[in-house]
Amino acid sequence: MSGTEAEFKYCSRDFLFTCVGLLLFLLDIGLDMLAAVSLYHEKAYVYFSLLLLFLFGSSVLVQVYSWLWYSYDEFKMKTKIEKVPSMSQLKVLHVFQLGIFLRYAGVMEKSVQSLYKKRADAEGVAKFLRQDLRILRFVETFSESAPQLALMLTIILREGRLDPVTVLKAVGSTLAIASFLTTYHHSVRSFLCEKEKHHIISLVLYFSWNLLLISSRLAALALFASVLPCFIFTHFICSWLVLFFFAWRSKTDFMDGPGGEWLYRATVGLIWYFDWFNVTEGNTRNRTVLYHGFMLADISVLCGVWCWRMSTDPPEFVVQPLHALITAVCVAGVYVLGLLLKVIYYKCFHPNLDGDQLKGASTEQQPEYELTGQNKEEHPEDGVGVHRSVTPPAHCHKRMRKLALNFYS
Repeated sequence: MSGTEAEFKYCSRDFLFTCVGLLLFLLDIGLDMLAAVSLYHEKAYVYFSLLLLFLFGSSVLVQVYSWLWYSYDEFKMKTKIEKVPSMSQLKVLHVFQLGIFLRYAGVMEKSVQSLYKKRADAEGVAKFLRQDLRILRFVETFSESAPQLALMLTIILREGRLDPVTVLKAVGSTLAIASFLTTYHHSVRSFLCEKEKHHIISLVLYFSWNLLLISSRLAALALFASVLPCFIFTHFICSWLVLFFFAWRSKTDFMDGPGGEWLYRATVGLIWYFDWFNVTEGNTRNRTVLYHGFMLADISVLCGVWCWRMSTDPPEFVVQPLHALITAVCVAGVYVLGLLLKVIYYKCFHPNLDGDQLKGASTEQQPEYELTGQNKEEHPEDGVGVHRSVTPPAHCHKRMRKLALNFYS
C-alpha cells in the first residue's frame, strides 16, 4: 500500500469515527428529551428534576471547558465555520449551550475537505479538532451519561417494572459510555510510535475492564439509591470531597490557568466517583491500588446496605433475601473481574513510556508552519519568500498529549 493510500485510509476511518460520534451525540440528546417528557407526563417530578439537573449541569460544564480552551488558544480559529461568529457571538453561543455544536461543525468541515478534496492539511486540522471533542466527551460521559444510567437503573429497581422509555435511555447511556471508552482509547493510542501500536486484543481488554468496573459501580449506586434515595446525595458529596482532596494533592497540570485547573480538579473528583484514570505522570501503582481498594470496599458496603434493607424494610419491589445476596455478590464480583482484566492489560499490553517516546514530544517548541523540504533546500538560511506548508503536526494536541502521557507513563 502506498503512503497516499494509507493516509486516506486513515482519513476514512477517522471520518467514520467522527460521523458515528456525532450521530450518537444527537441520539443521546433525542433520548434525553424523550426521557424527560416521559417522566414529566408520569408526574415523577423528583426524577424529572434530577434528570434536568444532570443534563443542564453537564452541558454547562462542557461549555465552560470549550470556552476556556478557545481562550487558551487565543481564539485562533482553524475552520471557516468557527470564524463566522465574533468573540461576543461565540460567548453567546456558549451561554446558550451551543458551543459544542460549533466544534462539531468545524470538525465536519475539515473532515469532509480531507476525505473528498484529498487535502492533507485539512486532515491535520481535523485530527487536532477531534482531540478537543473527545476530551469534552470524556467530561460529558461522567457528568451526564454515568449519573443518568444510575438514575434509570434506580427507577427500574424502585418501580419494579421495565418502562420502555427508561430502558431505552439506560441503553442509550450505556452506548454513550461504551462509545467514549472506545474513542478515548483510540485518541491516546494515536500518540504511540508505530512499533508500540496496540494489538486489537488490547483494545478489547481496555474496553472490557472499563465497562465492567463502571457497570459494577453504577449498579451498586443504583441498588443503594433504590432503598435509601436521600442518602445517595450524602454519599456523593462526602466521596467527592475526599476524591477532590486527592486530586488537589496530585498537583495536576492540565489547564493553562489557575481557575481552570481548580475546575479540572473538581471534575477529576467527579470522574473518580465512577472510574479511575491517571492525572499525573510517573508510577501511580500505589494510588491506583488505593483507589480500587476504596471503590471495592465502598461497593461492598453499598450492596450490603441494600441487602439489609431488602430483608428488613423492602420497598415496593421485593427481592427474596437469597436472591438479594446473590445479586450483591455478583455486583462486587463483576468489579473484581474487571480488576483482573485490568491487571492482564497492564501486564501484557500496556507500554510504559516517557514524554520523549510519545509523538509530538516537542509540540510546544514546534512552529505552527514549517518549510517544505524543497523550499528548505532553496532557501537554507531564512526561507524568505518561500511557500510554507499549512499542515500542523498530526499529534500536536497538547491537552490530549498530557492525558496520553499520564496514561502511558
